[in-house]
Amino acid sequence: MEVVLMAVAVQQRSERIDIRANASAKRILQEAARASHKNLSDYLLENGLAAAEQTLADRRLFALDDQQWKKFQAALNRPVKRKPRLAKLLTGKSVFD
Repeated sequence: MEVVLMAVAVQQRSERIDIRANASAKRILQEAARASHKNLSDYLLENGLAAAEQTLADRRLFALDDQQWKKFQAALNRPVKRKPRLAKLLTGKSVFD
């Protein structure tokens, strides 16, 4: 993930992102940027990208311990139950038709 963030950070910046914040939020962000030895734009971009990567990773990957993994596999291996009402709903006419 850090390699991706670094690659994005060194590319030429041609797009602008505008945000609005209250004075207190801006002050905190500026202090955090200073503490990280970065300007505000670099700080916001780097941390925003890290948060975005984490958000997306949480939707693609999940971690299970051994017991959870066994339960997950058991659920996947259970025989399929026919659900006629669901089948009818999915194959019937849509309200958009």
